[in-house]
Amino acid sequence: MHFTTGHGYAHYQGPSWNTRPHRHAAFQITIATHGDAALRDATGTTHRAPTLLVPPMTPHQMLTTTDLRVFFIEPQSAFADRLRHPDPAIRAAPELRHLTETDLRHAGARPSTELDPRLLTAMDALTDRTVPMDDLAALVGLSPQRLRGLARRQLGMPLARWRVWNQLRRTVDALRAGRTLADAATAGGFADQAHLTRWMREMLGLTPAAVLPALRPAPDTDVHRDRPGHR
Repeated sequence: MHFTTGHGYAHYQGPSWNTRPHRHAAFQITIATHGDAALRDATGTTHRAPTLLVPPMTPHQMLTTTDLRVFFIEPQSAFADRLRHPDPAIRAAPELRHLTETDLRHAGARPSTELDPRLLTAMDALTDRTVPMDDLAALVGLSPQRLRGLARRQLGMPLARWRVWNQLRRTVDALRAGRTLADAATAGGFADQAHLTRWMREMLGLTPAAVLPALRPAPDTDVHRDRPGHR
């Protein structure tokens, strides 16, 4: 298995798995190494294609098929501007079939040109810490109500959801550094390990224990780390 994280993205390569229904705060690009990837949406419809794109907050389950390359693209990145679409449905994305980390290292590091700069500032402030909504709104010169509305219009999710995504990312970093699940949960800003498990199931369809093999591979497994992204 291969797992990397970078500015604005995360990448997993390895066996596919069955997950619980979940919704996350990033675009998901699922690429089958051969044959088709398979995802099930909230209506029970199964989507099969060599490459599938899931917009943020779209409920889905991953199904076991073949080895996969999975990219999580965060919505504040320039690369995410290529993925936005008015229809929040799972769809085939043959144009992304040959996507690589090299494509993401540059575009992932650049900020979106489509999102409001005030929203980008608020999202960036939540990357490494938790900021109360009143303080966050004051930071960008908006009322809390207007900032919440801006996030819902442009991201399709509340900023609270984005905050939890960043907490999960910090937790993943701590797990990869060798910390225990309880310590990693605290490092991520969760109340305890049970709180972490509930949110990981909600946003990734997996439990912390199930992701450990990808985060702590055998010594000869090819894993790298740039920066921050589970059964």
